[in-house]
Amino acid sequence: MAHSIATPPLRIKGQFCKLLPGDIILDACRKAEYKWRERKFDPVVTIHLFLLQVLNGNTAILHLRHLVRRAVNAAAYCKARMRIPLAVYETLLDHAARLASQGCEPVLAGMRVLLVDAASSLTPDTRSIRKLFQQPRNIKPGCGLPMAKVLALFDAASGAILRPLICSLFVHEASNVWMLHPQLRSGDLIVGDRAFCSYVHLVMLHARGVFGLFRVQQRQQVDFRRGRRHGGKGRTKSRFIRKLGSYDQLVEWFKPKQKPKWMSKKQFAALPSSLIVRELRYHLQARGQRTRIVTIVTTLIDPALYPAEKVAALYGLRWQVETHFAQLKTSMKMARLKCKSPDGVKKELLTCFIAYNLTRTVMRDAAARQGLAIRRISFIDALRWLAHAHEGDELIVLAVIPVRPDRHEPRVKKHLKYRYRPMTRPRHILKKRPYLYAEKVK
Repeated sequence: MAHSIATPPLRIKGQFCKLLPGDIILDACRKAEYKWRERKFDPVVTIHLFLLQVLNGNTAILHLRHLVRRAVNAAAYCKARMRIPLAVYETLLDHAARLASQGCEPVLAGMRVLLVDAASSLTPDTRSIRKLFQQPRNIKPGCGLPMAKVLALFDAASGAILRPLICSLFVHEASNVWMLHPQLRSGDLIVGDRAFCSYVHLVMLHARGVFGLFRVQQRQQVDFRRGRRHGGKGRTKSRFIRKLGSYDQLVEWFKPKQKPKWMSKKQFAALPSSLIVRELRYHLQARGQRTRIVTIVTTLIDPALYPAEKVAALYGLRWQVETHFAQLKTSMKMARLKCKSPDGVKKELLTCFIAYNLTRTVMRDAAARQGLAIRRISFIDALRWLAHAHEGDELIVLAVIPVRPDRHEPRVKKHLKYRYRPMTRPRHILKKRPYLYAEKVK
């Protein structure tokens, strides 16, 4: 008589499990009022497998059986991921963000500096995803891929990402940035590019006690001449108050006549009629920069507490966002997602952000151990160690990025890889008429 041997429960024993233990995951499930049955893919195993998949370059599900040395049923695993509510992933992201920010020295004493920006990721071309996220308008239907936009806040001190906003491709950043305001605290400073620079946004931040620092929009006229007039055709709309230095002045911005489309009439009517802001212009000295002159506006109006040089340096931190998104999209393979439902896309993005924050935690610990700033620790080296280290392994000495001031590299590629023609007709048409794409690219 044959005896069946019970399969031992699947448990992941990676270092990342120590940073995100099972009790934290179960507490997040209880907070979301999620009830589950005891099965092979319980919430702890499912989340840990998802993180392991993302940490290994968002690898295929079939690769997981080699990583855990156990058979992984792809269908059961996918269903388990979809059963877990989105709120659980959001709670775990909040925990990972707090973990990465602990013990980090602030960029500005007594003030938390946050960086805001948006990025996009390609998604599978399914009907439900295409309806929610949409694809670029210059691509014919059936020829391109939908794109999900992510609007996020980053902590400038630790590089950790706070809870992001996942939205459609054609929703402008300025229309949704107010949804991130509940994550801000009084006394914070938010830094962003010209997409976030508007009177309405600055007033909403000022009402919360939050400072803003943004690059002035292209259409916004800024005049640094003393005693200039305001209003009228060809003149700046702001009223001059006081000169603080060379290309540094206090001005009064006035409420626009037209309200933004995303704001109700009642909300727009409640806004104050004017706001005192500081306009500042400085020149970039580094060679090879595309932008040579930068004009910024801020509510840091005290020149004694915030000299012009310090304000310019604070805005220079905004470029860290580009590095953070590059680490997510290139190093962690977030540029192209795999889930084929809108909820799956959101959960996949949130899992990428959780793994990113856990990697930032490793970088913080390595920086403290090696006596360096966090930005000097290699992200990809920390990611590789976290992906392959077993639970309880001691943190090794991670690779250090050399100091390269004013480094500039042209935005060109030496290796062109494959030069296939872009898809101009749906695939089912090209299969029937192969002569449409038979010509080689010259």
